[in-house]
Amino acid sequence: MSKITVNKLVVGLEIGTSKVSTLVGEILSDNMINIIGVGNCPSNGMDKGGVNNLESVIKCVQRAIEQAEIMANCQISSVYLALSGKHINCQNEIGIVPISEEEVTQEDIDSVIHTAKSVKICDEYKILHVIPQEFAIDYQEGIKNPLGLSGIRMQAKVHLIVCHNDTAKNIIKVVDRCGLKVDQLIFSGLASSYSVLTEDERELGICVVDIGGGTMDLAIYTGGALRHTKVIPYAGNVVTSDIAYAFGSPPADAEAIKIRHGCAFASIINKDEMIEIASVGGRPIRKVKRQTLAEVIEPRYIELFYLINEEILNLQERLKQESIKHHLAAGIVLTGGAVQIDGIIECAQKVFNTQVRIGIPINITGLTDYVQKPYFSTSVGLLHYGKETHLNNIFELEKKTSINNKFTKILNWFKKEF
Repeated sequence: MSKITVNKLVVGLEIGTSKVSTLVGEILSDNMINIIGVGNCPSNGMDKGGVNNLESVIKCVQRAIEQAEIMANCQISSVYLALSGKHINCQNEIGIVPISEEEVTQEDIDSVIHTAKSVKICDEYKILHVIPQEFAIDYQEGIKNPLGLSGIRMQAKVHLIVCHNDTAKNIIKVVDRCGLKVDQLIFSGLASSYSVLTEDERELGICVVDIGGGTMDLAIYTGGALRHTKVIPYAGNVVTSDIAYAFGSPPADAEAIKIRHGCAFASIINKDEMIEIASVGGRPIRKVKRQTLAEVIEPRYIELFYLINEEILNLQERLKQESIKHHLAAGIVLTGGAVQIDGIIECAQKVFNTQVRIGIPINITGLTDYVQKPYFSTSVGLLHYGKETHLNNIFELEKKTSINNKFTKILNWFKKEF
């Protein structure tokens, strides 16, 4: 099996409550990602982002990896791995350092970010991401990139995303047992935002919500900076459970009913429309009004959206008190498997009172017919994240090479002189 050039290959692995997906992407010369392999498998052994049956999860991952390898004609050795769950928390911190030279160097930026992240966190937790929000030099605030600017003292505001050590170890163990290496562990909500948002939306203010089977992952941006992340441990599976209980249907059938006939906004349905619903125990199929099904689904989605809205309102109040941009002028972006249901936008607008759109992966080529779906947002986002990491590593390598070349030239000059 021929292997694609390693330095241009990125692989994203999402192990969710409902599905396991693997994407293989190639970084093109124009920095676009070309999707060349897809692996997808129903998930078994996961619940709300946590592993509850190690062997079952390993089998699912192996199947998804194998599918992607066959399609991409490559051998996968490492992955960017998504992580979600109620154990994920966030906090905003500030670091302050003196500027060592007359103008800000990369070392100063690294130093102030290091100072900002050097806060005490619980022993059971570790820092997953350190994301700069903005910088200030002396009295000048709201600086996006301070490199080369003059001043005496520099301040950095950063967003920290932390996760529970044991939960992270367990999902990494799954990948290890599959004979793979984890390039980096990435919060699912952050990955989704890489996949479906534009820079303009981040600047205007936006909340992206990835609604999966077991969790809802939130990422809220204002003024171009990530201000808040949150995992709510309720999502699409509670809607499926409601359908199963209301109509006495097996859970698998209830999920199929939700996808095929579900609607989150009952008033848009034709009152005379009928659907067929399977029953448990071999009982005959029944016919019910589709509106009756919607009347079960809509209240639960409204409840989920109110949980999200509460997070947004609480954050906006805090940002307002700190004189930070708090308006979400670009509205709400919904993505993830559980948003693929009729009436979801109308239902969300009823709760949020702002513009709402469905988010699908952008800035990709290749197998777009497969992956330009809301339920691939996290997986595609992992590839975008991996691409950024790859390009940053190349930049660092080129910088080190340039420094070494200059040092070699100086050394050779000294040898000639003496």
